[in-house]
Amino acid sequence: MTGIQSDSKYEGGHECFASTMKDLCSGKEWRKISTVWRLLVLVVIGAVSLYMCMVGVGTRQFPFESVEGAVVKDWRREDESCAPRGPSVDYYQHYPLPHSYGRQECQCTPVHFFVILSMQRSGSGWFETLLNNHPNISSHGEIFSVKPRRANFSTIARTMDKIYNLDWLNSAAKNECTAAVGFKWMLNQGPMEYSREVSDYFEKMGVSVILLLRRNVLKRLISILANAYDRKAKPLNGIHKSHVHSVEEAMKLAEYRPVIDVNHLTDNLHRVEQITDDAQRFFNNTRLRVVYYEDLVMDPKHLMQVQEFLGVQPRKLESLQVKIHTRPLREQIQNWDAVLARLKATQYETLLNDGDST
Repeated sequence: MTGIQSDSKYEGGHECFASTMKDLCSGKEWRKISTVWRLLVLVVIGAVSLYMCMVGVGTRQFPFESVEGAVVKDWRREDESCAPRGPSVDYYQHYPLPHSYGRQECQCTPVHFFVILSMQRSGSGWFETLLNNHPNISSHGEIFSVKPRRANFSTIARTMDKIYNLDWLNSAAKNECTAAVGFKWMLNQGPMEYSREVSDYFEKMGVSVILLLRRNVLKRLISILANAYDRKAKPLNGIHKSHVHSVEEAMKLAEYRPVIDVNHLTDNLHRVEQITDDAQRFFNNTRLRVVYYEDLVMDPKHLMQVQEFLGVQPRKLESLQVKIHTRPLREQIQNWDAVLARLKATQYETLLNDGDST
């Protein structure tokens, strides 16, 4: 009897289990469980996503966040153990630790960061060769003539970080203890387009700015037109040369006399003046020095003052470049009479005066 009851109990249990499984398999209960699991997974995913967003916002760098901290962390580094030497100065002194080599005995030689802002055919090439004639100055040329380097401000900043960390190695890099490092930057190659970011970088990194201009913008225009012709015609044995190192080459290139569009002449001259005025305004908050090509040519003291501005010992500097256009203006322009008539009695009449050799 007991055995029969026991069997009935187990049989009842089996029936209950079977009934439960049947309900589950029927789909109703299964759908309930499936829905619960789906909700649970969604909650977990949402929580993880929220956490990642919070972390991302906390670490993200915005466009005008302090530039100095970013470059120190990402690339540029300095030796904090070096104490300033000599008298106090009015510019930043840096102690770079290059990634590509060791400065060894020059490790604690302070380095001054600078940039030459200018416009094409304003004497910047000649000026830079003079600076590189100094054993303690390294100026690395027209770095941002390569378009990918100025694709956006991030690429511009990375390039400048590399230069100022003394990791930009080319013919301008010095074996001696570099005391001033910089490069040449044309105004139409990024500094005006990203003026706010660039100015912020210069201020925070202590970059001194040399704005090299040419007073006689008419002579600059002649040089631009002649250089454009040389790029196409290549009269020097099929080779284009923006700068020459012999009198014979200079005389050959000076044979070309451009025809100037007098209808748009004053507008073009005014546009150049506007660009240079904007440059002075954009970078007025930096340590800025405006230098004129004509002053450098006429009086050596101006080059001495530039060296003092860069924090190096002034000395006589020389360049192997030979000036191309030395003849009077009337002999450099084909339609001289038309140019003369157009500029007479205007604010640009003084540009017709070429009493100097610039």
